[in-house]
Amino acid sequence: MYDLIVIGGGPAGLTAAIYAIRKRLNVLLISEDLGGKTNYHLDLPDVESYQIIRGVEVVNKFKSELEYLDFTRLMKRVERVEKTEDSFVVYTQDGGELEARAVIVATGTRQEWLDVPGEREYLSKGLCYSALSYAPLFIDKDTVVVGEDDLALRSAAELSVVAHHVDVVGPSAAALQTPLGQKLVRAENVTILSDYRVTRVEGNGYCNTVVVKNNHGQEKKLMADGTFIEKGLRPNSQMVARLVELDAKGFIKVDSYSHTTTPGVFAAGDVTNIYAEQVLVAVGEGVKAALSAYDYLLPHL
Repeated sequence: MYDLIVIGGGPAGLTAAIYAIRKRLNVLLISEDLGGKTNYHLDLPDVESYQIIRGVEVVNKFKSELEYLDFTRLMKRVERVEKTEDSFVVYTQDGGELEARAVIVATGTRQEWLDVPGEREYLSKGLCYSALSYAPLFIDKDTVVVGEDDLALRSAAELSVVAHHVDVVGPSAAALQTPLGQKLVRAENVTILSDYRVTRVEGNGYCNTVVVKNNHGQEKKLMADGTFIEKGLRPNSQMVARLVELDAKGFIKVDSYSHTTTPGVFAAGDVTNIYAEQVLVAVGEGVKAALSAYDYLLPHL
């Protein structure tokens, strides 16, 4: 039996695992990959890497340590987690069963795709899914934001402060009635395209054109230095959906100590209901979850 199993190999999971190892816990990290969302980043033709705060250096350090300590990781997909009388069993996709006294869930989120031609081709090449991370790079540039709800409006509003122009494709009527929506409607450098949808993205090495069409079949080409798909984030919480309490969107509810509603199960990073989907926030949350798990386990060590 392990002291602790960490599920997820992104910034929060990697950090939690390394901190747990340094506490001399018998820990295993289970994930399909290492690095999580840091494996994806936005490349722009005229932007140097030092201009972006990514947190990749911190994550890569922990990633390298875990790659060296190969006995502490298992590259598998987790199907579900169940509670026994005094421990937890983690079931993997290949039929494996692993037991631990405590579990940290750090499985992150997945983006909603547009599923249009060119999207995957230009992913990370002028097109990405986080204006919150990259907005400062678009001073006096033209941008496109695609999405229906608050996430898209928040991204468009942040871009509108620095960008030359922002086209917002597909916001709902309800979203535009909010204070943030009304701010965008009034902004001189923002164009609202409510009844349009994206049909394809184009470019020449980097995405520079978003093709949209309205309900009447009229087509437009939006020129952009950067395009952001902000349709929403879906938490990878299904493996503990019956074990811990989730919010209305499926994110794991945690308190300030990374506790879930089930003692012995902790959660960290984007899969939780914390604020801001940022690498450095996830790193800090991973540390916190590891320390809380250690405190929980200490009487039994």
